[in-house]
Amino acid sequence: MSTKQLRDVKLSVLDLSPVLEGETPRDSFRNTLDLAKHVENLGYHRFWLAEHHNMEGIASSATSVLISQVASVTSTMRVGSGGIMLPNHSPLVIAEHFGTLETLFPGRIDLGLGRAPGTDQLTAYALRRGTPSNGEDFPQQLEELREYFDPTRSPGKNRVRAIPGEGLSIPIWLLGSSGFSARLAGELGLPFSFASHFSPENTLGALDIYRRSFRPSEVLQKPYAMVAVNVFAAESDEIAEYLSTSMQQSFLGLIRNKPGKVKPPVDSMEGLITPYEKTLLEQRLGSNIVGSPETVKNKLESFVRETDADEVMINSQIFDHHARLRSYEIISEIAKNN
Repeated sequence: MSTKQLRDVKLSVLDLSPVLEGETPRDSFRNTLDLAKHVENLGYHRFWLAEHHNMEGIASSATSVLISQVASVTSTMRVGSGGIMLPNHSPLVIAEHFGTLETLFPGRIDLGLGRAPGTDQLTAYALRRGTPSNGEDFPQQLEELREYFDPTRSPGKNRVRAIPGEGLSIPIWLLGSSGFSARLAGELGLPFSFASHFSPENTLGALDIYRRSFRPSEVLQKPYAMVAVNVFAAESDEIAEYLSTSMQQSFLGLIRNKPGKVKPPVDSMEGLITPYEKTLLEQRLGSNIVGSPETVKNKLESFVRETDADEVMINSQIFDHHARLRSYEIISEIAKNN
């Protein structure tokens, strides 16, 4: 176990622009922009948005567009994708989108890439208008994308150019919830971000693969790992547990193949969930950090020591927007006073 302390790591934010029951995506975007300004003032390092499709409760499908809006209302945070699902897109389109973003907001844009579609197969077909990728060609797609930014990677190759995009230095991250992208990120010497917020059982194994596979590159001389985790911080353990039930209900909807908008919290999940579903929920959300400032402090410190993370990305899917803002405040105060 690492001796790393919470004060040694950077804190960042993951947002899916959740759509709340009784509200619309327009409300979600307003909340996302308000959250971004809020956490920038609190000193968070970066703000990432995730690509999902055909999900009523997530409004960040046009991820690049939303990144541009967040970057336009902030000035110091890095803003990017957590992530863009590369199998859904032509690498050229992504190079042009992020080349445009980097040109508009120089030195502030991150390109986090995932190899899953982030949706069902029917939607994946609609996105690509062809046979959806199974992710096996992800390394080839990634190399094609990197060549658009840096044509010297394939000198003399007759190719289409990404303008804007060509010649720009945009940090590329690989995202993962298993070992595939962990190994690839290590072998290529790229930064790696792990989705512990929904795949906690694979966290330590994937981080170990990444670090053991790491080869120094022109990008990094040593591994850099960021780990995403769900955190619900409130004035007491009881309030935090109450707030966390909105996310539990969302995951329950996914388990039942009935996704929907984010529901208000409930006093108890008992009676809403079967024992089998409860076991599945615990597997998916086992790394959740829920509680009062003291509880969250202890659990976050333990999480950092266990994962040896260089950066922790916080996802707080809380129904009440002001309670969500307060959760990020508490986390920031814990880090600063640690």
